[in-house]
Amino acid sequence: MMTDLAITVSDERKRKRMVSNRESARRSRMKKQQHLEELVGEVARLESENAQSEMHANLLTERYSKVEAENAVLRAEAAQLAERLKSANKYLSLFEVVRGVKMDIEEIPDPFLSPWLPVCTALLNQCNC
Repeated sequence: MMTDLAITVSDERKRKRMVSNRESARRSRMKKQQHLEELVGEVARLESENAQSEMHANLLTERYSKVEAENAVLRAEAAQLAERLKSANKYLSLFEVVRGVKMDIEEIPDPFLSPWLPVCTALLNQCNC
C-alpha cells in the first residue's frame, strides 16, 4: 500500500508540475503576444511619423528651391543695377568735367553684391568703425 500511496503522491506531483508548466507556458505566450502587438503598434506609429517627416522635408526642399531661384533673380537684378549705376556715374563725371558741377551717385555697397558676407559686418568694415 505504501508504494501505491507513494506512486499516487508522485503522480499528483507530476500532474501539478504539468499543470503549472502549462500555465507558465500560457502566460509566456500571452506576454510574447502582447509584446508583439506593442511592437507592431510602434512600427505603425514610426512609419506614420516617418511619412510626415518626409512630407515636411519635401515641402522645405520645395520652398528652398523657390527662395534660391528668387535670390538668383534678385542677385542678377542687383548686379545689373550696379552696372547701370556705374554707367550713370561715368556720364555724370563727364558732365562734371564739361560743366564743372559735382554730381556723383554713391556706389551700391558690396554686401548686396556679396551675399555670403553679413551685411552689418561688411558695412562696419566700410566705415572703419
